[in-house]
Amino acid sequence: MKKLINAGKFEILSLSSNALEVMEKAGRTCYKSQSNITNQSAKIFIEKIRKLGHESVLEHSSMTVRFYNISRGFTHEIVRHRLCAFSQESTRYVGYHKGDLEIIVPPHKINTPEIKDIDTVLTQIEECYKKLKKIGWKAEDIRQILPIGIRTEIVMTTNFREWRHIFKLRTSKAAHWEIKKVLTDLLNWCKLNIPVVFDDIQPE
Repeated sequence: MKKLINAGKFEILSLSSNALEVMEKAGRTCYKSQSNITNQSAKIFIEKIRKLGHESVLEHSSMTVRFYNISRGFTHEIVRHRLCAFSQESTRYVGYHKGDLEIIVPPHKINTPEIKDIDTVLTQIEECYKKLKKIGWKAEDIRQILPIGIRTEIVMTTNFREWRHIFKLRTSKAAHWEIKKVLTDLLNWCKLNIPVVFDDIQPE
């Protein structure tokens, strides 16, 4: 079983090119100020709305992201955010072949003596998985022996307000090292590409 260190990545699958304009039109409906819309007004309006705490306006635009080379521990945490749509790699219908099993390991533990014990256990799990598959067990039955650190991927869609909430929680000092690393990378991308929505959020 192959070990992966700090391997978590993300891919932006969908992000509306007119996201700011949509949010501005929605927000200006509240104030009946549509006549103030210009080619450059969206950014200024959204920043003002955000600073006022009128974040419901941010719910009118969303982003879809694929996270990959992450553990099922990561996905167990991320799916707790209920205002999202998720599609995850299935261990019921996706079987593993020789060399396919990969596990995400703590980068701060990789050079400890105990990692050899982990290697032994992972080898035993992989051998057991192959044996049970060979004698006809279904993937949905064999998956019961898989560790929470097994590599997986998940697609996630949610609105900008919820992304802000997720970033604040998952890039905090108390966040788990894996999800913090990947979500900090995504937040930095968002701060670069959609700064008016996310540039006030600072990872700890």
